[in-house]
Amino acid sequence: MAGTLYVVATPLGNLGDLSARATEVLRTVPVVAAEDTRRTRGLLTHLGATPQLLSYHAHSEERRREALLDILRDGRDVALVSDAGTPVVSDPGSDLVAAARAAGIGVVPIPGPSAVATALSAAGLRGDRYLFLGFIPRKGGERGRLLARACAEEWSVVFFEAPPRLTDLLEDLARVAGGARRAVVARELTKLHEELRAGTLDELAGYYSEHPPRGEVTLVLEGTGAPEAPPDRTAEAVEQATRLLAEGLTRREVARRVTETLGLPRNDAYRLVMELP
Repeated sequence: MAGTLYVVATPLGNLGDLSARATEVLRTVPVVAAEDTRRTRGLLTHLGATPQLLSYHAHSEERRREALLDILRDGRDVALVSDAGTPVVSDPGSDLVAAARAAGIGVVPIPGPSAVATALSAAGLRGDRYLFLGFIPRKGGERGRLLARACAEEWSVVFFEAPPRLTDLLEDLARVAGGARRAVVARELTKLHEELRAGTLDELAGYYSEHPPRGEVTLVLEGTGAPEAPPDRTAEAVEQATRLLAEGLTRREVARRVTETLGLPRNDAYRLVMELP
């Protein structure tokens, strides 16, 4: 019988946040797969746990994943942990979880700390719906696309960022969203020097340019509060409908095609098609 892959959330900093269930799993599993074995060894020592400790990080070779799968196939349980917080959420491990599921191996989540939920809970911004973007690229077209998406989002947006790049991110967001948009920087959550600083993007960018941040950083950006207006696609609809009518399609069929391809409401598409000569 195969073992079980436990996906175990570990403290962001305060060891008191480790759940009793996570403690039990880490004390009893024979193998722990860790993003950073040095960091995890300290946690295991604190718990008095002595499992076999194997590294599993973003640059691990496929053979390490296969080795872990072999351990599971042999009937031994494995706990997957990241440096801090919930594994897979902007941390390595999704490929191991997917491979275990594909192999018919049981995967059991052991919930607990998450920087995303922790920052949202204390930000004072809406948290009923949110977009999580994690670490975005440092430069290039993908960064621009994600910044534009974040700044147009109706709901709060959560980022992770490395301390040396926080000011750049705040300044880039201010250029797209406007410097008056509100945000919260949550730094070193649950640790001795925890800081939650709220302000406008301009205020926060100015502060952190003068006071370079240290430690783990989570940024929560206020949403627009209103859905983005859909683009006006009337001209495209008229052009497409005219072409399809010229090809001999019925008006009913043309209206259906316009609805499917351009996303217009069915009644609007039908009315537009019927008004064409």
